[in-house]
Amino acid sequence: MIRLPDHGELAVPIGDGPMLPLRTELGRVVIGPLERPGVPGCRACVRIRAARVQPDARKAEAVRARHAPAPSQWLTPLATDLVRVLVASESAALAADTDPRTAGAVLEIDLATLEITRHRFLPDPLCPHCGGLPPDGPAELTLRPRRKLGGSPRTRPVELNALLETYVDGRVGMIRPLKSGVQGGLTVASAMLPIRAGHGLEPGVGRTRSYTASRLVAVLEALERYGGVSPGGRRTSVTAAYRDISGHAVHPDTFGTHPEENYDRPGFAFRRFTEDTVCRWVWGYSFAKAQPVLVPENQVYYYARNLPDGEQPFVFEVSNGCALGSCLEEAILHGLLEVVERDAFLLTWHARREVPVLNPALASDPVLPMQAAAITAETGHRVLCFDTTAEHGIPSVWAMAVDVEHRSDRPATAHAAGAALTLEQAAMNALSELGPLLADVIRRYPEERERAEAMVRDPEQVATMHDHSLLYAVPAAAERLSFLTGRADGPRTGFGSARFTGDDLTADLRAMIDAVIDAGMDVVVVDQTTPEHLAGGFRCVKVLVPGALPMTFGHQYRRLDNLPRLAAARTTDPHPFP
Repeated sequence: MIRLPDHGELAVPIGDGPMLPLRTELGRVVIGPLERPGVPGCRACVRIRAARVQPDARKAEAVRARHAPAPSQWLTPLATDLVRVLVASESAALAADTDPRTAGAVLEIDLATLEITRHRFLPDPLCPHCGGLPPDGPAELTLRPRRKLGGSPRTRPVELNALLETYVDGRVGMIRPLKSGVQGGLTVASAMLPIRAGHGLEPGVGRTRSYTASRLVAVLEALERYGGVSPGGRRTSVTAAYRDISGHAVHPDTFGTHPEENYDRPGFAFRRFTEDTVCRWVWGYSFAKAQPVLVPENQVYYYARNLPDGEQPFVFEVSNGCALGSCLEEAILHGLLEVVERDAFLLTWHARREVPVLNPALASDPVLPMQAAAITAETGHRVLCFDTTAEHGIPSVWAMAVDVEHRSDRPATAHAAGAALTLEQAAMNALSELGPLLADVIRRYPEERERAEAMVRDPEQVATMHDHSLLYAVPAAAERLSFLTGRADGPRTGFGSARFTGDDLTADLRAMIDAVIDAGMDVVVVDQTTPEHLAGGFRCVKVLVPGALPMTFGHQYRRLDNLPRLAAARTTDPHPFP
């Protein structure tokens, strides 16, 4: 016999060992999740997920606490009977050795309508009751052959409905319900991911010509960000000074550092590295050395800011190089492409590289010139594409929109970049980013023009990601791009022959890694995969390339020191990457 409390929670034994929590709240009854000894996923996990994913969870909990002593007038005999029936059904399913509905989920009964809804959740690996991470340690990394899916840099299809069912739920999911719209001729979807650190949100954004594809990309990007914010798959186990572990650690300076004088600024969020400075390290794998190596934890997980003295990171780090894939090889490939994309853009900017201007009309895929034309038709901006491929030969493109009519209420320029296995696909990736970004800058610029003009005079006012694109909306700043725009009416080139077009994704990945190593750098991979990633059949990694130019946002956070490839830098002006 179950006697529901007017408020609060009780747990009902189901069979021999499992427990089924019942919780009465204002206006509803929550049944589950089924708790089984030794199986992750408990009521504490549900509370953790709910507190993160519900925007007003704290306010709602305060209201429940204030009104909890008052008995619910909606907790009628009929509602109580419904709860008994559902509990009996769960017990019968367990006895029949089938999965009960509350396994990895909760059932909610709306007491006003008696509607029953099921909400899936994922166990939290850091749950104080049922969680626990294995210690980090050195591991070999073996690349296995992976056949490409239809010639794409993917190895299996990902089904949107399955993705939504696993990760998206407004009550207890990892990701809040998605939002969609249209920008720059593309469908844009956003997936907001609450993170463990503090109460922040990380956005996943999809920009494609398809509503379904944009939603898919948005969720995947959110899951990618989840892996990069803080350790969630293994527990960091090494705390040491570089001097004590130098034989198997990557020197932090090789990732690029801030200007030396910035470390002495009052309130600067980062500390100066010395070889005697103690910090936390995580294990990765170096392809140049063919062995495990240690990397500073804060170089890998970028949500480690606002820490107390003595624990601050050495440098400003972002999600650059974090990538998701259906297998380790796929994730590494996409992480490496992102590092290459940003490195090529920054190298072109700071070294004032004279790079070829591409002619979209010469692409074999007719969608490419159509995409460029669509941006021009919608905004009036001229679209330019530049081949920024660096010395390793991995295709990279800088796409730029230029207001040739010099309209006072329109941004002078906007920018995006792409890297891919072919130059055409790199250009398409860049244009897919450029359209929505340009539309956003067009919307913001009239109201923010005064602040943007102030940034031209004082680069220290460039403080956020958005500021970088806003700065080059100002004509006076856009003049700094004349080393590129001045050649726009000259000869244009085609897209040449593709180099990384085999059937085996891993073969292409090995060729890319070898090309980076032959150029005098290294590829270091850290596995960021969490149990939540594995639930969807994914792997997540951080790819680092010591010596590559790192992407940062905020002029004071630029990292241009200790990078030999930038010894001939011709400008330290804030970059225009969005």
